[in-house]
Amino acid sequence: MSPVAMAFSDGMTIARRNLIKIKRVPDLLVFTTLSPIMFVLLFAYVFGSSISIPGVSYREFLMAGIFVQTAVFGATWTGLGLAEDIQKGIIDRFRSLPMARSAVLVGRTTSDVVINLISLVVMSLTGLIVGWRIHTSIGEALLGFVLLLLFAYALSWMMAVVGLWIRSPEVFNNASFIVIFPLTFIANTFVPSSNLPGPLKVIAEWNPVSAITQASRDLFGNTNPGMPAPDAWPLQHPVLATLAWTAVILLIFVPFAIRRYRKAVSR
Repeated sequence: MSPVAMAFSDGMTIARRNLIKIKRVPDLLVFTTLSPIMFVLLFAYVFGSSISIPGVSYREFLMAGIFVQTAVFGATWTGLGLAEDIQKGIIDRFRSLPMARSAVLVGRTTSDVVINLISLVVMSLTGLIVGWRIHTSIGEALLGFVLLLLFAYALSWMMAVVGLWIRSPEVFNNASFIVIFPLTFIANTFVPSSNLPGPLKVIAEWNPVSAITQASRDLFGNTNPGMPAPDAWPLQHPVLATLAWTAVILLIFVPFAIRRYRKAVSR
């Protein structure tokens, strides 16, 4: 068996192990999906009445941002899971098995795609309840969800590096929130980026989270065609920008995570 085939096969075994863990401890998934549901209800019913988006219902404008926030938060499962496995000595057990070194990372990131998919299904049902609708074709809507999962998959490799670097689940939670909150709030997730003041507007326009959010809105038909086109290139071509950001993140963090994992398990 080639090294790539071995890494894939072993990775699927690890992914199965991670999903069985969720099945046995369903509370983990329940509380993961409760947080974005609370954000939907909070923004839709508490803040929605004071935020006006010309030509678009705020609840429809909001859902793409919540989808992206859910995907970004879901990516932290990778880092948290790796930090827990290192702390509990499970990684040391894997080292004694005849398996590919990269299998743990492949399995962890793959299983988190499934968790993100479940979260997006729950969020979609919640959105339909509060008034969100898709106004485009089935193909475009599916492409929107695929882009969300692909972007989350890329971020999970970034979070893998953080989890392997910090190696403590408690500290990882605090560190990941420091990264995630500015990333998701200095963007067009909850308000248009044009509403932000000077420097924050520029940051938001080039924030990868803004690109995937804009791509989701376009593909779900939750935009106002009569509005002027955005000034920044990533928001003018959000699907292409999302694919570019995803490729860049993967090219940087996949080899970085593998090197970091080898260093972490060699101690």
